[in-house]
Amino acid sequence: MSGELSDSVLKGIIRKVGLDCAAQGQALSETLVAFMVKAVVLDPRNDFNMDQILTEKDMQNLIQLCVTRLLDTTNPSLSTIKMQVYFDMNYANRAELLHEQQRVLEGKLAPMVRGITDSCPRVQEEMEKVYQNIVTYVLLRSGLGSPTDIEAVREVTAALQSVFPQREITTFISLKDKEQQLKNLAMLVTGIRLYNKECGNGGRTIDDLPAILNEAIPSATQTVDEGLNTCRMLAHKYTALLESMQEHPHRYMQLSSFKLKEALFHVRQYEAFLCILLEAEHEPAVCPGGQEGQWHPGLYQEQCGQQNEGSDPSPVLCVGTRVTVSDFKNQEWLFPETTDNFNQLVIQYRSFCAHAIGVKGLTLPGNPAIGILKHKGKCYVFSSKEAAYTFAQDPDKFIQLNVEKAQEYAELIQLLELHHQFEYLLPHAQARIADKCLMKPIAKCDSSTQTDTHILPPTIVRSYEWNEWELRRKAIKLANLRRKLTHSMQTDLSHMKRENFTQVYLPKAVGTQTKRDNSSNVPKPQIFLKGLRGGSSPTTHMVKVDLTRAVDET
Repeated sequence: MSGELSDSVLKGIIRKVGLDCAAQGQALSETLVAFMVKAVVLDPRNDFNMDQILTEKDMQNLIQLCVTRLLDTTNPSLSTIKMQVYFDMNYANRAELLHEQQRVLEGKLAPMVRGITDSCPRVQEEMEKVYQNIVTYVLLRSGLGSPTDIEAVREVTAALQSVFPQREITTFISLKDKEQQLKNLAMLVTGIRLYNKECGNGGRTIDDLPAILNEAIPSATQTVDEGLNTCRMLAHKYTALLESMQEHPHRYMQLSSFKLKEALFHVRQYEAFLCILLEAEHEPAVCPGGQEGQWHPGLYQEQCGQQNEGSDPSPVLCVGTRVTVSDFKNQEWLFPETTDNFNQLVIQYRSFCAHAIGVKGLTLPGNPAIGILKHKGKCYVFSSKEAAYTFAQDPDKFIQLNVEKAQEYAELIQLLELHHQFEYLLPHAQARIADKCLMKPIAKCDSSTQTDTHILPPTIVRSYEWNEWELRRKAIKLANLRRKLTHSMQTDLSHMKRENFTQVYLPKAVGTQTKRDNSSNVPKPQIFLKGLRGGSSPTTHMVKVDLTRAVDET
């Protein structure tokens, strides 16, 4: 809203609208009235020009319109806005809830903590009183029992004495960070009590929380699942009727007064909140009404006429085929096989079709398997290939149409998560969600790198030696002990008290060795045999001839 409508004037209008509604029997919260005032001003059909100062007549007209819309209990739009405001003001995620409970508990225990940390006991009775206060503090901080239960007090006292006996009170009082020590004692004692209960030694006053949750969670989950099935069935019927009305307006003239669009938005928002509750109970629930723009595969199968029970969480491509990337020159499309974190991408409009919202005024579940369009850092999904092609031709045009549709139906601002467009109009919790950074898609690609073996110049110290004997040898060489003399000196007072040593080098042993070489040679035997091949006669006659020289002839 423009700055022309000051905070004081706005608060006055909100107060006047609230009083008029209360006078007619409708006590409404200030948050709901403030949201409705801003929604009425935002609606272009009401013709409020915020570039000019509102006149008295304009403000009266604004008040009357707000009161009329707030008292129209037959309008699903009002029920949706009430549901959004109530959920925003009362729901907190697990971390926020635990933090708030811890803050409230510490606030209640603060006076007791100050009484313990500021005490200075002198006598035994005062020390016993401080110790009893510590027992009470440990019991209250754990939340496992009441100080009025004698059995619980006895268990806490026994467990505390095992880690912090009463005789250590004086040491405890002398500590600087006594408050932190109290918290540590509370955690230790709680752990001891839970361990003893698990072992069957006491713990009767401690509720069996796992058993309670095992009984309560399935019942709650079943209730939420039944609500989700009802929402999806109604959303499917409303969507079918609205599409038929747009194709054949004359045939369904009698349905125009039933406000089916507002009813569709209502069940979609209710479905979104149920998915948030289901996500808090179990694993993250994926649905087009779910938190942070995730999707639920059952809704896509529902659009295809398939069963959504027991199905695997993967988007189903049932209508047409996926988009062809080559048909677009300057558009980036994301697919499961090309995007590493495909299932964790934050989709705009809670994963509803980005084309059907502004053009048809319908919240149709988008199918990521068709292709996710990335435009200006944000991701969009579509219910059909034709819708994807039409949107991709001029994304900014259809984005503006969606904003204008949210101006007409204020409940779409939270349903479609248009926080960046209407930050001044939303409750504080939704503004916090809007500040979350969008997850960027991680593209998949094959790449390789090569690293040099030695990227830095060598720094080898050639003179370095690790062998201690080599170092000793070098040290002796530097000292040159062979040319030095070792001497000692004694006095009359010291010669009887210590031993003296001298060191000498013994003469080197010297020796010689001689060798005489001699050799001899004998004639080589030379013996020849004749007649081995035979001759003309049948009898062989062999003749042996020895031609070896005598030894003395050599």
